[in-house]
Parts: sequence; C-alpha cells; structure tokens
Amino acid sequence: MTRQLLLIGAGHAHAFVLEAFALHPDNAVSITVVSDNPFAAYSGSVPAWLSGECTLRETQMDIAALCQRAGARFIASPAVALSTSERQVTLADGSVIAFDVASFNVGSTLALPHVIDPQSDKGIGAKGIEESALPTLLAMRPLSSLHHRWQALREEVAKLPAGARQSVVSVGGGAAGCETLMSVLAQLHQQRPDIHWQGELISAAKTLLPGAGWLPRWLTARALTRAGVRVHTGVRGHALVPGGVQTDTGNHIAADIVLWATGAVGQTWLQQTALPLDEQGFIPVDTSLEVIGQPGIFAAGDCAALRSSPLPKAGVYAVRMGPVLAENLRAACHGKQLAPWQPPRRVLALIGTGDGHAIASRGAIGFSGRWVWQWKKRIDTRFIARFNPPFTD
Repeated sequence: MTRQLLLIGAGHAHAFVLEAFALHPDNAVSITVVSDNPFAAYSGSVPAWLSGECTLRETQMDIAALCQRAGARFIASPAVALSTSERQVTLADGSVIAFDVASFNVGSTLALPHVIDPQSDKGIGAKGIEESALPTLLAMRPLSSLHHRWQALREEVAKLPAGARQSVVSVGGGAAGCETLMSVLAQLHQQRPDIHWQGELISAAKTLLPGAGWLPRWLTARALTRAGVRVHTGVRGHALVPGGVQTDTGNHIAADIVLWATGAVGQTWLQQTALPLDEQGFIPVDTSLEVIGQPGIFAAGDCAALRSSPLPKAGVYAVRMGPVLAENLRAACHGKQLAPWQPPRRVLALIGTGDGHAIASRGAIGFSGRWVWQWKKRIDTRFIARFNPPFTD
C-alpha cells in the first residue's frame, strides 16, 4: 500500500528530504509538496541579494525541479488549514490533500510593531495616522515575500528628492538585524548616492550578538561603526509613531525607514489547527522532529521548537535537521523506529557587512576580512547549486 507523504512548505530541510528520496527512490511512498512558490530563497544568501551582490534568482532553490527529480508532485498553493483527525490539509486554492505522514517546514513570520498615536498614547491602526507621517516599514519576515516588500521600498526611495536626509533604523541586534542593516544601507547608498543616509540599530539585549564571544561582538560593532551606524543596546523597539520608533521606555528614535528584524513568531494559520503550539506559535517537537503528541506529523526549521533545547531561528539549524528529517519521514512511512537529531553545540555564523567583507563567528572565535566574504559566497553558491539543476547524483 502506497503511503502519502505531504511536505508543507519549501524550506531548507525539505530540500534535503527531496534530495534523499531522489537519490534513494521509494516506490512505497508518494510525495506531495505544497508551497506558495516553486522557488525558495536560501536565507544565507539574502544579505548578498539585499546589498546588490547577486540577483534574487541566484539566492533560490528550484523546488519544482527538486520535486521532478524526486518523482514528487508540486502544488503551487500554500496550506491554510489542517485537520489532524482526518489527516488532511486545505490549500489556499481550496483543494484538499490527504496524507499519512506530514512535515512542516514553513518558516516563521514577525510580530509587527504597534502603531501609536502620540496625541492619545494609544495603539491604533495605521489608517488612523496619515501614512506619510509614519516611517516606511520593511519587515524581514516572512522570507518568501520579502522581495515584494524590498521592491516597494526601493520604489519609494527612487522618488526622494536629491539631497534629502534619511535615517534607517533596524530593530533587532542579533546577527540577522546587524547584517540586514549593513546590506540595506549598502544598496541604498548605491541606488541613491545623492541622499544623506544615516543608520541606527536598536538592540533589546545589553550587547550585540547575544550568545557570541566578545571578539565577534567587537568585530560586528566595528563594522557597524564603519558603516555609519549608531548602536543603541538595552533598548527595545516598541511601536511605530509619526517620525520614528518609540521604545518601551517611551523614548523616540527618529526614523524614515524601519527594518523590523525581531519578534519571530509562528505562522498565524497554525493557531486554528489542533497542533500543540508554544507561546510564540511554534510547533514543539521531540528529538526525532516529530510533533509532540502527533504521531506521523513532523516539523523542522524555524517553525519548530525543539523541546529539549530551544534554538535560535537561523537557517543553519534547518540545514542540519534536513538529513535526519528525511531519514525519519521515510521510517515513519514504513512504521520503523525514528532516529534522534542532536543539535550542534556551536555553529559557524558568517555575517556580511555590506562592503565586500564579512565576519566569521563561532563561539568565542571571530575573524573578519574580504576573504571571509569570498569564503561565505563560495559556501552559499555551492549550497544553492546543490538544489538547482543540473543535478549531480
């Protein structure tokens, strides 16, 4: 009897699943992949795209081609509802897909900032304030639609008068927030060299890159200074107000453009399902990546919350999960024992600085240079090529 394996989302981990079934076909398993786009961006290459070093397509994995290689069916419509009891998923186009085993790799989204009217000091909808008074918001998640938001921002920048002054504020002091701000500033400088650009970064943590060693933190702080960025640590961005960002202490930071790179949460439609979710809306899984209390349903990447060891929301973990997820999905289809996944104690982070340089960070170890950026580009290019035709078996 053929088992129906449903892959919900086209993230990094599912690319490994499709590769595994392509290299070792299983006639007893029929695979369906549902996603909103046949191409999926590799998160590690997004900063290079934002800074103008590569095209959007050069950051993407060809999920439709991976499906063809693995003998899987691809449906270009995202899941919007799930019935765990009936073992079926409803898609945005209205179709219903039944499954025996399912896996979620749908990434995360962001808790967007409140919009506050300073006259009443109360949260309101953005329509309550003239849009021209509010800073332009660029939310960094969900990744799948970032290119639309980035293009809209660049179109607005193209309309600015020559000689204007623009303050770009990034809310989020982790690696993603730092890297994104420097990449965006590099592209905006290139697009409009006639504009006076100023960058600022707001970090709720007391230091940049919390969890990293002092040397990577120092190198990142130096790179931000060289990029003309002022850093505010121990400050939490709370809301958008006319002319800028309001902090949780009520202070005001002037901003024309706000990059929102903090507050990752689970996809909102998951809240309407019977899946167990944590406080942030992520799906709790055990070490096998199987959802707690839901046999035969798995989750990996940003949408998953490993019960034994909470992990940062970073693509490197989805990549590391991929091979074990593939092994366990195959095992689940055949009723075999699942293997545990052990998260790495330390991971290598390569942080682009927008100027042709990058910083390498692994625990207390840190170093930087132009060669680090070239190294990062080679790693990213090799990874993306792995999941694009022509494939090598």
